[in-house]
Amino acid sequence: MKQREKPLGNKNLIGANVTKMRTLYHISQKELAINMQLMGVDINLSSLSKLEGQTRVATDKEVLAIARIFHMRIDDLFENVSIR
Repeated sequence: MKQREKPLGNKNLIGANVTKMRTLYHISQKELAINMQLMGVDINLSSLSKLEGQTRVATDKEVLAIARIFHMRIDDLFENVSIR
């Protein structure tokens, strides 16, 4: 997996946890984006990358889809995050 070149942004709280879950499940960004699209979320690879990098806002629809894809509660996506 390619190392992040830039520090995480501050536009959302879940991006780093999405990356962790995706890595844990051995799912590529492309696979996650496709699964989200199949659930009716209009997202492309660039948008997903920005979500994971926390440089764009995560919509409620995206958060719900990600939680369902990883079979987790929405609250779990906010584990170990701090508001800065």
